[in-house]
Amino acid sequence: MPKSLVLLATPEGWRHSVLTVDGGMVCGRLTDVPPDAGPAEAMAAAAAMVMGLAHDFHDERVDVTWDPPREPGSRTARVTVSATPPNTCG
Repeated sequence: MPKSLVLLATPEGWRHSVLTVDGGMVCGRLTDVPPDAGPAEAMAAAAAMVMGLAHDFHDERVDVTWDPPREPGSRTARVTVSATPPNTCG
């Protein structure tokens, strides 16, 4: 289950690292985001990716809360289980 997220801007594009509650890490590049995209676009794509992973692999709905930026080209976020229950179809 993801617990935090790190984004880094590189010349090749935005890179991500997803840290899990059990100490694991999943890293890669945001392939659907152009290399010259701004932080807002990269943050939205990364949050959507983490929400999708939590749903698909853990059947959980999560919230991604971005921390204030500390340095240019780097963003961090906390991932928590959502207080809002998932939509269910009867």
